[in-house]
Amino acid sequence: MGDVLIVQNSRSGGPGRLGGWLEEAGLELDVVLAHEGAPLPARLDHAAMIMLGGGYLPGDDDKAPWLADARRLVGQALEDGVPVFGICLGGQLLAEVAGGEVTADTGTPENGSLPLTIRPEAADDPLFHGLPGVVPAIEHHKDAITRLPGGAVWLAETSACPYQAFRVGERAWGVQFHPEVLPARIREWRVDGFDPGEVYARAVADEPVSTPIWHRVTARFAALAAGAHDVRAEVSASTSPSPA
Repeated sequence: MGDVLIVQNSRSGGPGRLGGWLEEAGLELDVVLAHEGAPLPARLDHAAMIMLGGGYLPGDDDKAPWLADARRLVGQALEDGVPVFGICLGGQLLAEVAGGEVTADTGTPENGSLPLTIRPEAADDPLFHGLPGVVPAIEHHKDAITRLPGGAVWLAETSACPYQAFRVGERAWGVQFHPEVLPARIREWRVDGFDPGEVYARAVADEPVSTPIWHRVTARFAALAAGAHDVRAEVSASTSPSPA
């Protein structure tokens, strides 16, 4: 079992550069290909969890039957204080499990690298503090969170989709954008109303600015995961039977 459980919900939606950054921080990854039928664990015994994106709504159990188990694990993480980072579908799933609302085909679709406004509430957030006021982020969605969970901290927004980043409690984050994606991935996306060449070129231009920022955010999450790993190791050692 790795330090970080990563739930992959679509064929092309892997952890990308985010996985590499976590490994650079010394964490071992346990990537579960849920979309291929790989079972999710009965209980979350990892130090942290990342829920990736996919072309579903959080409750699309008829299309993606593993989502029921994904919701269960997110609920357990919230209850136990396990660090969670949800991306796109993963962020929507976190919002819904915590009591928020997600709506299909709402507002204006977002695709490609767009300016993300960091809200004042992020000033003391463990992951988002100290970021520039406006940061480029890669988007690819038409569904969106339309109501945050009660008590959630609203961290970032765009003009077309307000709830771009939020925190539930002290250790669970959801984002609508894709910090794991490099511009090359955008070439695989075809969305009506967007020029593929223009979308790709904008992402390439923004990448030198966005990459260091999302690397920093990921490193902060990795530090939380490493701390949780150390705590679990100490608890395990203290509860192990003494040698005869």
